[in-house]
Amino acid sequence: MQKMAKLSLDEAWTLSVNLLEGNGFAAAHAEAIARSVVAAQRDECHSHGLYRLIDCVRTLKQGGVEPNAVPEIIDQAPSVVRVDAKSGSSLLAFEYGRHHLVEKTRASGVAILAVNNAFHFSALWPEVEALAEQGLVSLAMTPSHAYVAPAGGDSPLLGTNPIAFSWPRPEGPPFTFDFATSVVARGEVELHRRAGKSLPAGWALDNNGQPTTDPTDALAGALLPFGGHKGSALSIMIELLAGPLIGDQLGHQTRPADGSREGGPQHGEFILAIDPARLLGPEAEARLAQAEVLFEGIIDQGARLPSQRRHEARRRSQLEGVEIPAELYQELAELMNG
Repeated sequence: MQKMAKLSLDEAWTLSVNLLEGNGFAAAHAEAIARSVVAAQRDECHSHGLYRLIDCVRTLKQGGVEPNAVPEIIDQAPSVVRVDAKSGSSLLAFEYGRHHLVEKTRASGVAILAVNNAFHFSALWPEVEALAEQGLVSLAMTPSHAYVAPAGGDSPLLGTNPIAFSWPRPEGPPFTFDFATSVVARGEVELHRRAGKSLPAGWALDNNGQPTTDPTDALAGALLPFGGHKGSALSIMIELLAGPLIGDQLGHQTRPADGSREGGPQHGEFILAIDPARLLGPEAEARLAQAEVLFEGIIDQGARLPSQRRHEARRRSQLEGVEIPAELYQELAELMNG
């Protein structure tokens, strides 16, 4: 049985910030990254939790992220705000642009935030959920590096290309989903490798284009899109909206940092926000109540709403803290002082 280490949320926060600052991230970046990974760990989204700190440090040491970057706000149009992350973390860039996005959405009813030239590794749900908590419907997407073969293909070309959506609710947390358009996030494959577990069939191909259940072979080969041609088409849409449409890279035009000067991990993120109050006027409250009928119908059938498990984990973690593998905790502790 795998040995586990238990941390309070405060301890997880302190560990994250100290590790990031100790390895060279400016305080603002360290705190923005810590907010994301601790939130993911709190909600038991292990693939985007504290383990991601290792990749942040590796990317920094390989020259793939600018740890002192100050994002630049660009007021592009009445309903468009851009943030140039200056090769820094997308998380701080989003935090810089969020207030401007909310203001523009309130004024126009709908607005877009385009984040450019950013190092992105994180879950998208904290961003769309933060907007929904202010009463906005929101959608976010980003391409990743080329880790996924298109449906019918045999080698990586598309990113895992996550998409997230959040809908404000009159009471309780928003309705939110966030998923990769690959069968599974690449981080899940890495967690299987670290735990010495085989992958389920249908997740991946090896570097010869053959199906594999070995996580090491899968990491050297390609993941598969979920739902065959449907997931593949959705992934292509994300590449287009969060790449060329906002003046940024396609997934296969980027690469993980490896210390070379040939390419880098930076790419874009597309975030759309809609204000129901502006769009619907006096009808907004009644229409949000109408949505609750749908949610209640789903629950009445014994089905689970997306993010319901995550919100239950959040409540548990707030009382009991979080657990991570002891091996991972030791690895993080060794990184603490750079």
